[in-house]
Amino acid sequence: MDLRIFTEPQQGATYGTLLTVAKATEDLGFDAFFRSDHYLRMGSSDGLPGPTDAWITLAGLARETRRIRLGTLMTAGTFRLPGVLAIQVAQVDQMSGGRVELGLGAGWFEEEHKAYGIPFPKEKFDRLEEQLAIVTGLWGTEPGATFTHDGTYYQLVDSPALPKPAQAKVPVLIGGHGAKRTPRLAARYADEFNIPFASIEDCERQFGRVRAAAEQAGRRGDDLVYSNALVVCVGRDEAEIKRRAAAIGRDVDELRVNGLAGSPAEVVDKIGRYGAIGSSRIYLQVLDLDDLDHLELISAQVQSQL
Repeated sequence: MDLRIFTEPQQGATYGTLLTVAKATEDLGFDAFFRSDHYLRMGSSDGLPGPTDAWITLAGLARETRRIRLGTLMTAGTFRLPGVLAIQVAQVDQMSGGRVELGLGAGWFEEEHKAYGIPFPKEKFDRLEEQLAIVTGLWGTEPGATFTHDGTYYQLVDSPALPKPAQAKVPVLIGGHGAKRTPRLAARYADEFNIPFASIEDCERQFGRVRAAAEQAGRRGDDLVYSNALVVCVGRDEAEIKRRAAAIGRDVDELRVNGLAGSPAEVVDKIGRYGAIGSSRIYLQVLDLDDLDHLELISAQVQSQL
């Protein structure tokens, strides 16, 4: 079971804070540092000092870290043209020495689009499907050949399909709760399928749909990595658990039901139950980025037992 650190910087974080957390992620033996791709805070947070761009952040971290994987859950397809995104991700992959992974989703948070003048089209899922075809097509085009795409939403003509990533294959993550189109899209394009903030029962059903779609598409169900994203709140005792829950504005009982909360032993047990249904990777949503002791505790008493 891989444990990855997953941050939500739109809630309020500087690049310096993210760098500190990423270095702690590396030093403490976690597998990867991922971040959301949002430009507007959610809920009651003031979001200060303001948003940071996901791929600019990862470019900086690519030069400041050496081992951990770096990526997004999920890059919003509404934010970037697919040809530009392919260039950005390839460049950051080169800067990192081949440690980048691309989570790509349709985009959903309409208010942030309004706040920053970003178009919010109705056909987001159809556009996502074309974006995946273009990004993977550009990377997969042989050097010296060109790439053309004549789609409904995007047209590329004789693209040189450059630059190439450092990796022969940048892992692509697709995720979500959709029962039909999402599994089909994952079966066609994904190296990893991620389901965020879902119960063990819902995850088991969705993993089954993706496995079935993969087999229907001519792949083995086990060709994909299956993963979860869950909020984390671990404490040495009940008082510490409650303090950490209060710091992120959540109720302990709710977190125990919907996330990974409680003592290290409780969290290890629940991770094991996700593992039993096929998950091999957990993205720990860390919401208090100033609490590095939390990461140290998870590393010492949760990760060490997996």
